[in-house]
Amino acid sequence: MNTSLKSLTNFWGSSIGKKIVVAVTGAFLVLFLAGHLSGNMLLFIPDHGHAFNEYAYFLHHMLHGAGIWFARIGLLVCFTLHIVGTVQLTRANRAAGQTYEVDGTQRSSGSSKIMIWSGLTILAFVIYHLLHFTIRSGPASDFADPNLYTVTYDGKELHNAYKMVVDGFKVWYVSIFYLIAVTLLCSHLSHGVASIFQTLGLRTSKTESLINIGSKVYTLIIWIGFISIPLSVMVGIIK
Repeated sequence: MNTSLKSLTNFWGSSIGKKIVVAVTGAFLVLFLAGHLSGNMLLFIPDHGHAFNEYAYFLHHMLHGAGIWFARIGLLVCFTLHIVGTVQLTRANRAAGQTYEVDGTQRSSGSSKIMIWSGLTILAFVIYHLLHFTIRSGPASDFADPNLYTVTYDGKELHNAYKMVVDGFKVWYVSIFYLIAVTLLCSHLSHGVASIFQTLGLRTSKTESLINIGSKVYTLIIWIGFISIPLSVMVGIIK
């Protein structure tokens, strides 16, 4: 085993190392959620999906199609490390008779107590979400039909991602599952965002109040933003 690999193994094997990995991957995922929500808000532009379909086209063709795969692989790595690190920390702390709480404060909220379970539920949702909208399998079995999900703008043929989102969320139990998963995600975020700052040594007595308020505001924006999409489809605002 070379020196670099041994150092990485030792870092991951330590409690502090795992906490740092969980915090850094968590920060990356928090930023991703903000970017993902920003793109999804294009669904509300009343242009019959033109802006959203152009956005989807850009994502799938950046770096000649390689960019989307770099992003997917990066997200998968971050998500896996985040979940595995959290599970291992929780097990280690339970074995030691402690709760998984970052050093510094010992306050424990309802969200922190169920973080491991909400995290695993979110993982299951992410897998389903990818199957639904990326691999295009699910309740709307026509997702893979290019004749139904192709649109042309100015002579350019695009995948009609807008119609796929609308058709997907018209299935009531898909929307209900999405609403539950997003709510669990935000329960996870309500504790996790502040913990990122604490683990990285950025939360002090002077910044604690600002970080706590910012975390709650961020979580509320994410929750309202994401649940607004299936709700809008269900009531006919997005159609």
